[in-house]
Amino acid sequence: MAAKKRQSTEGHQARKRFGQNFLQDPHVIDNIVQAIAPQPDDLMVEIGPGLGALTEQLIAGLSKLNVIELDKDLIPRLTVKFGALDKLTIHQADALSFDYYSLCPPVTGDDTTQSQEKSRAKLRIVGNLPYNISTPLIFHLLKHADAIKDMHFMLQKEVVDRLGAKAGHKNYGRLSIMMQYYCKAEPLFVVNPNAFSPPPKVDSAIVRLTPYQTKPVSTKDPVLMGQLVTAAFNMRRKTIRNGLKNLANDEQLEAAGINPTHRPETIALPQWAKLTDLLCTEI
Repeated sequence: MAAKKRQSTEGHQARKRFGQNFLQDPHVIDNIVQAIAPQPDDLMVEIGPGLGALTEQLIAGLSKLNVIELDKDLIPRLTVKFGALDKLTIHQADALSFDYYSLCPPVTGDDTTQSQEKSRAKLRIVGNLPYNISTPLIFHLLKHADAIKDMHFMLQKEVVDRLGAKAGHKNYGRLSIMMQYYCKAEPLFVVNPNAFSPPPKVDSAIVRLTPYQTKPVSTKDPVLMGQLVTAAFNMRRKTIRNGLKNLANDEQLEAAGINPTHRPETIALPQWAKLTDLLCTEI
């Protein structure tokens, strides 16, 4: 295994500015692929394929694979390694600004009354995400949630803990609330730093994120809810009254079942949604 690891990074120096930690443990890669269970016709998208260790296992079970890679120096390596298979489409682009809708072809059929959401095939997204951009990238992907079937990501374990945290827990925050509005989050397993080259200084974890077809909590304006949550958690040590003083008054907070003297980490998702709808009604 050690020889395989040395060979996998030969000729390319991991770049700190891209947050590159290349996954190289075959056992971990096998576990990830088993969790994803790719099917030949899946619209699979890999973010940050790097040196192609996970790509190699994914593409074996797919008829085609799209990858998004920012580091232009890795493109020729991926082309040489997988080009002969005629399955790989490489997008040299920033995943933080990429238009994921562009990868969803319309589904052909006779029903012309289908909504745009239902008439598109849905993406399955996977990636060993750079830890320095993982949170903003997840928020960018949530803007495309209606076009996504599921997501499997390698993230810093601390971020995975935040995704599923409940109100009142120290890990609960903006990411927890907005993720749980859009997706079901399932932590799958923890990955030791030694599975990477170079090893990160923290543990990692694999998580499955599945966008809801029918959300357990609804709101009239998820953008406004996101603005409220962001404002409150920008002052998370302050009371919700102080954090939202320019957006909601005590009467509105209490009507949503929120104690104005409590801190934002005590407020559950249904209360955020209710406050949003109250403010929408009064605008």
